[in-house]
Amino acid sequence: MFPPRCIACGDLVSTDFGLCAACWRDTPFATGLVCDKCGVPLPGEDEGRAEFCDDCLTLARPWKRGRAALVYNGAARRMVLAFKHGDRLDLLRPLAGWMNRAAAPILEPGMLVVPVPLHRLRLLKRRYNQSVLLAAALARAAALDHAPDLLQRTRATASQEGLHRDDRFANLAGAVRVNPRREAVLAGRAVLLVDDVMTSGATFAACADACLAAGAKNVSVLALARVAKDA
Repeated sequence: MFPPRCIACGDLVSTDFGLCAACWRDTPFATGLVCDKCGVPLPGEDEGRAEFCDDCLTLARPWKRGRAALVYNGAARRMVLAFKHGDRLDLLRPLAGWMNRAAAPILEPGMLVVPVPLHRLRLLKRRYNQSVLLAAALARAAALDHAPDLLQRTRATASQEGLHRDDRFANLAGAVRVNPRREAVLAGRAVLLVDDVMTSGATFAACADACLAAGAKNVSVLALARVAKDA
């Protein structure tokens, strides 16, 4: 009954859940050569071997591999914020589709898809956990098991926004644990952690540490969008 509209700006487009030409140009996808740990784009050509960004060469990442669908800038940033804070749940389908394509190189058979958790107080305020929605959609698309309640926030941490890197890691220290009732689901499994935005990697690190301590075989990470220093 209604003509298709661009999911970013609302202009007319030819297909549902698509971007207009202008928004497509303004949406930085994390494609080509990317860091094998965090998914940030790197200069050069993809020659089929793992490459790493400066941050991932400097920091001891507790996860095995990582990818992101978008760079957190331009129309990508606007869509992420609309989905996260603006009740734009209609964006779930295209965003999860982009994540599924980005995740293809790091998916393993039998992988367990696990969203980054929100503390219950923040969940009450926001009304939904965007990472749970993304993880569920990705698990369906990739035919993998989904464990939405595997991880728990043990305390209400301050917002990570505006914090320096070291402060971000300190803020998350000891704030995530594996749900004691779900430990059996995790044992010996490869885990794919899913979140909307990766900045320093502190949240992913806290979640990965919790999974590994509880018996996960290995952990990989997938973000909808990766913050890049030069973006």
